[in-house]
Amino acid sequence: MTPDPEALEAVAVLSDDLRRRMYAFIRRAGRPVTRDEAAESVGISRKLAAFHLDKLVSVGLLTAGYAQPGGLRRVGRAPKVYEPGGAQVQVSIPQREHELLAGILLDALRLQEPGENGRETSIRVAAGRGHDLGTAERADLKPGRLGAERALTYAGRMLERHGFEPVRATHTLVRLENCPFHPLAAKDPDLVCAINHAFLAGFLSGLGAPTVHAILAPRPGSCCVELSTTGTAS
Repeated sequence: MTPDPEALEAVAVLSDDLRRRMYAFIRRAGRPVTRDEAAESVGISRKLAAFHLDKLVSVGLLTAGYAQPGGLRRVGRAPKVYEPGGAQVQVSIPQREHELLAGILLDALRLQEPGENGRETSIRVAAGRGHDLGTAERADLKPGRLGAERALTYAGRMLERHGFEPVRATHTLVRLENCPFHPLAAKDPDLVCAINHAFLAGFLSGLGAPTVHAILAPRPGSCCVELSTTGTAS
């Protein structure tokens, strides 16, 4: 297959570390972001940020417009704001974890027990896979009690690596802004969300974080699971 020139251009633009970091910041923000905010997120000047942001806009990774912060009316031109655009590139931004989902489903085919249906096996295997990952993460932590605050922090780091785009909504809640199993999840959301929920619950169990709960809380365009220390969805 001939590479898409537009996709290649987008990858080239993202090869710059500052642009990648600003793009990731704007994706996580969940709202229009000003040049000043983007500049502050990576520690550069507003003028330099504008240059990099315009590069991201030029390849469709961001869209630009004008808005009044907080809806307040001010004298003069409204500040320029940026939001994620519709461009997608082969490197997968946002990150996808189709290999993880495929591995769980393949193991479910191999490990199905008598009297167990495919869904039940998939959920059991997903919980085991998550538990193994959580146990491995736990082994790398310093000894000591893993309280709710610390558990949310470490869980967020793992989920970031797997493309869930965690955002700390409150001190008791982490929302996952990206579904790494999309678009496959759209074909059977009931099954895939159940697998995802079991995987994350198993991870928390392996991590040794009984005060943090994986809660099913589907939201359009986001992951179907939230991490909560209260045991209830937001």
